[in-house]
Amino acid sequence: MSKAEVGLSVTHRRYVPYSHAHYAGHLVDGAYVLGLFGDVATEVCIRADGDEGLFASYSDVQFVQPLRAGDMVEVTATISRVGTRSRELEFAAHVVCRGRPDKSESAAEVLAEPLLITRATGTVVVPVA
Repeated sequence: MSKAEVGLSVTHRRYVPYSHAHYAGHLVDGAYVLGLFGDVATEVCIRADGDEGLFASYSDVQFVQPLRAGDMVEVTATISRVGTRSRELEFAAHVVCRGRPDKSESAAEVLAEPLLITRATGTVVVPVA
């Protein structure tokens, strides 16, 4: 029996290692966040439907601020629509801690307010119950 309902939400946190920097300024490519969205979507499907489901599409992705190596990023997926087999999810990624290489190689700080870096809307599908 499906437990899928609008408002069901799952959150993950992940440290972004310096080995993932691809660009000057220790910037990390946007695909990294999309991968994290896939992970959190999988947990939503497991909790809602007892199945990993499949990611079908993104209808919108907005890269609002950069992600940097040394960041602690929090990603959340929330069900916004429930169909027979599909679930529409709203995603948000926020930086909650940021590395401070200007202070020292291992310095970091907790941000006073989480910084929205990416938001998206996507659809997952699950088997018929």
